[in-house]
Amino acid sequence: MTWLITGGAGYIGAHVVRAMTEAGERTVVYDDLSTGIAGRVPEGVPLVVGSVLDGDTLRRALADHAVTGVVHLAGKKRVAESVERPLHYYHENVEGLRALLDAACASRPARSSTPSSGVRNFVFSSSASVYGMPDVDLVTEETPCLPMSPYGETKLAGEWLVRAAGRAHGLTTASLRYFNVAGAASPELADTGVFNLVPMVFERLTAGEAPRIFGADYATPDGTCVRDYIHVADVAEAHVATARALTSAAPGTDLTLNIGRGEGVSVREMTDLINEVTGYDTPATITPRRPGDPARVVASAERIAVELGWTAKRDVREMVTSAWEGWVKPT
Repeated sequence: MTWLITGGAGYIGAHVVRAMTEAGERTVVYDDLSTGIAGRVPEGVPLVVGSVLDGDTLRRALADHAVTGVVHLAGKKRVAESVERPLHYYHENVEGLRALLDAACASRPARSSTPSSGVRNFVFSSSASVYGMPDVDLVTEETPCLPMSPYGETKLAGEWLVRAAGRAHGLTTASLRYFNVAGAASPELADTGVFNLVPMVFERLTAGEAPRIFGADYATPDGTCVRDYIHVADVAEAHVATARALTSAAPGTDLTLNIGRGEGVSVREMTDLINEVTGYDTPATITPRRPGDPARVVASAERIAVELGWTAKRDVREMVTSAWEGWVKPT
């Protein structure tokens, strides 16, 4: 097997590349480097610079490296920005996925029961945002999907597209619904973007400013949003387990799996923990809600435990500590 990992120079993607490489899988990174960092790609792993909207470059990459599986992580992911720029998000996330699937399916020979070449397996990076604001304690994969933002809509549409292409072309497919990813497996792979809660708080604290909490009037115990935070190294290991499951599955197999811990932590609790771990003591300030933010989304991770034998190993303190080590690493 050779896996093309789109967005493999990004924060989550680089962790997936490292985990799959260490597990003995051959990997190729495909990234436009708009937010990815070439230095994250391990030595010996090929890097193809290109957009998922560029079908010609995709086809060459798949053919040149004899790719048999794809892990698709590239895409836009800022909820508030998606509300402001929905057309941009649909173009990047849905049209980009369509172009990638088109190239993947074109790589296959005339359909047979046991194709010997071309892409056979496809793992899609989805999101818990597909659920919207579910009125349940734990979100299962059967919870109705009612996304609250264009970002979430593009992820749900992506799942439909992946599933349909898999059925039509005999691919094995999986959609992994990430919950809130944090932490770092090593300092050089830390999240350098300031789009997620943990680095957003780091940025404010190190600038001498108070962290911001977007809304404290939600129907939760302390009024702030409750989320299921998961260590990025656990997410990467979930990809290894999924890739191996698809490799041995029958053509047309499709999996939809939550990637979370099943434990809710409020934004206020997380902000307090970040202050504690970093040695700061700066209370957060409350600002207006952001559009598209649900009050509580916490995973049930039972299905992936049963089907793939995967469970998260790392706790919230490990996430914050490892992320902080990456944030303050020497330059």
